Amino acid sequence: MSAPVPKNFNADEADNLEDIEKQFAVKVVQHMQTYWSILEKVKGSSLRLTKLDDEIYDHLKRDFPDFDPAATINEDEMKSKAGKERWRNFMMAYEKKVDDYNFGTLLRSNPKFEYGREETIFVPRMQFYAVEIARNRLGLNDWVYEKAQQEKAEASKSST
Repeated sequence: MSAPVPKNFNADEADNLEDIEKQFAVKVVQHMQTYWSILEKVKGSSLRLTKLDDEIYDHLKRDFPDFDPAATINEDEMKSKAGKERWRNFMMAYEKKVDDYNFGTLLRSNPKFEYGREETIFVPRMQFYAVEIARNRLGLNDWVYEKAQQEKAEASKSST
């Protein structure tokens, strides 16, 4: 439970508390590592991220018909005024349906790459879900599992 925000609270004048920022960063990194670890153990194409995957996927296709899950995400376009408005409208449909729907998380800009400084975008969790559900449905993340299984097989060969 978090404490209620005082009525006279002004976010523009609030201090950034270093400990809170560190805790936030830890949670974001843990989410990223957990997701990657799951992709290494389960093919993305057989993975469900939420109970609402079908609804989220259909909604994404309806609201973003030109979105190509295989393409590199244009962060400037996504975070432009128009892009933010489109995504905000999309996300608000899940405000009461998905826990932490607007909590910040990391998203790979392209499904062909691992998480890295240049390949990662900071987004609200619903954007992560929408994009990753689409990528998983199309098998675009299956390479992570296949690579992990190949490395595991090679490691067991070399240890015998």
